[in-house]
Amino acid sequence: MTVNESAGWNELIRTPVFGLTLTIASYLAGRMVQRICRGNSLANPVFIAMLLVAGCLHITGTPYQAYYESTQLLTFLLGPATIALAIPLIKNIQHVKGRLARIFLALTAGSLVSALSGIGLVLACGGSRAVAFSMAPKAVTTPIAINIAQTVGGIPSLCAALAISGGILVAISIKWVLSWAGITDVRTFGFAAGMAGSGIGAAHALAFSELSGAFGALAVGFNGLVTPLIVLTIAHIWR
Repeated sequence: MTVNESAGWNELIRTPVFGLTLTIASYLAGRMVQRICRGNSLANPVFIAMLLVAGCLHITGTPYQAYYESTQLLTFLLGPATIALAIPLIKNIQHVKGRLARIFLALTAGSLVSALSGIGLVLACGGSRAVAFSMAPKAVTTPIAINIAQTVGGIPSLCAALAISGGILVAISIKWVLSWAGITDVRTFGFAAGMAGSGIGAAHALAFSELSGAFGALAVGFNGLVTPLIVLTIAHIWR
């Protein structure tokens, strides 16, 4: 590559065109692979897109920071996209009425177990307090998880990686786990996916049915309120 070509490439990778094109093309490729695999959970389009983006950055020698700066628009749209999950919830609100107390109790228990198990796993492996509090909010949507980690002394970048990885793992395994447990109710499926896998899990549930996606969205919203309180309380006790 000549000096002029190198300079032109360095300019290109810092423009939104580069980040948007690479990310969207990688995700569409992931969706195509998933269709070829007939919707197999292992062929998760988000996971495939991550591998393709990482591979492209590695092959071209593109710094991650440059890619990150070129995808600020997509990062901004994460908020509206998460809020848009409320649409199936509103359409199926009749399935929620009269069950809010039980739903909230179940989610609080799930959030507490998620935070404590994350911290416990890190400590059992000899990890530090900073790593433990990067793991604790892994089940909430990424922007909230990052803010929690920053507040309690965690590592925001590690927390983001754990939250995204956790969402992908849930999307891949949730159907098998619930089938093994004999749980077939689509509402339970959606709620569990949103509770453990945040936005990625809820989007995965929505792909199965609107009702499942509605309960996934409900779990994402409630979890975003409950988990910060739980993690902040643990951090206050463990100083």
